[in-house]
Amino acid sequence: MSDDHQIDEFRQQALDYHAYPTPGKIEIALTTPADSAKDLALAYSPGVAEPVREIAQNAENVYKYTAKGNMVAVISNGTAILGLGNLGPLASKPVMEGKALLFKRFAGLDSIDIEVKHRTIDEFVDTVANISDTFGGINLEDIKAPDCFEIERRLIERCDVPVFHDDQHGTAIVTAAGMLNAIELQGKELSEATIVCLGAGAAATACMELLIKCGAMREKIYMLDRKGVIHTRREGLNEYKQMFANNTDKRTLEDVIEGADLFLGVSGPDLLPAEALKLMAEKPVVFACSNPDPEIKPELAHEVRDDLIMGTGRSDYPNQVNNVLCFPFIFRGALDVRASEINDAMKLAAVEAIRQIAKEPVPQDVLDAAGVSALSFSKDYIIPKPMDPRLLPRVARAVAVAAVESGVARIEMPENYMTE
Repeated sequence: MSDDHQIDEFRQQALDYHAYPTPGKIEIALTTPADSAKDLALAYSPGVAEPVREIAQNAENVYKYTAKGNMVAVISNGTAILGLGNLGPLASKPVMEGKALLFKRFAGLDSIDIEVKHRTIDEFVDTVANISDTFGGINLEDIKAPDCFEIERRLIERCDVPVFHDDQHGTAIVTAAGMLNAIELQGKELSEATIVCLGAGAAATACMELLIKCGAMREKIYMLDRKGVIHTRREGLNEYKQMFANNTDKRTLEDVIEGADLFLGVSGPDLLPAEALKLMAEKPVVFACSNPDPEIKPELAHEVRDDLIMGTGRSDYPNQVNNVLCFPFIFRGALDVRASEINDAMKLAAVEAIRQIAKEPVPQDVLDAAGVSALSFSKDYIIPKPMDPRLLPRVARAVAVAAVESGVARIEMPENYMTE
């Protein structure tokens, strides 16, 4: 079977998956009986007036009498859909429905997708802020940089529920967990590592900021965009790129990657040449996360360097950097203690929880789901598999504990919460 035929076959399978048996991937399900006249009288008029009165007297009762506490809105304007670009709000709907599917499948959270058409950042922020009280949390998705930074910052200020841009922080959390484990296996210290980041968008910025919070040195980070190394003498840098402007005479990827310990690619396919990879320090760590085609193909990378640890965004290679390892569980923990925000303490707690799971014996059901006979903490297994059932209790609990300890939880953690 030719590659073109396989691609065409997969394309049709994907279209059929979304079209049948019912268009889309999500639906609304009832949680209470609605079969009798009495049921309807309780569900709507006149019975519904009773919880209305209770909530009017005390707004916190909304969590007791409605689905708010288990509901996440997945919101996009379609300006940066996957790797496809600015295709508009409607084109983002399959992705947002997919995100809602993942919330339900992995964390039992109800989720609805909202696609916003707007002319300005102000309009988008106003729209989301004005409807935010409907939900227990807001997941922003597929919004272009640098707009996404400003949008998230303003919504965090205005909304009374957690706001989380997964393309930034979900990516950063999983990347940090994998990189910390990889560099540990390579016998290095993050604080001493030279890091090259190819890409300067939302994911790149968030990944580097979180790595700094984990111990990396800002002055040892070299970030590149389409024009090359971001340095202090470049003009026209936005405020987010300025944070990573390095005082250096180095200008090219080859200049900065020589002797580097870590490489993160969040850019595009085949942008890390084999000759550049050869220049890295002994025992390098390479995360080539462009999807579906990484910055360097793993086969080529391993041919060039037999001492590296590598991760990609793909499921058909070891060490998949997949946001589903964290975002459902972060929201689960945040909502269960009614956190007002998802702060750095909660993100770092998620990093540590994900890291530790990879170091423990792998249950048989995870091996079966992954289609392998054995897995252990090693260069080919530095982060858990997405189907690992330990992720939900471990990450959600770690996030909830961090929310309580950092003072952003509004209720105590339930007794015996997420005990395995």
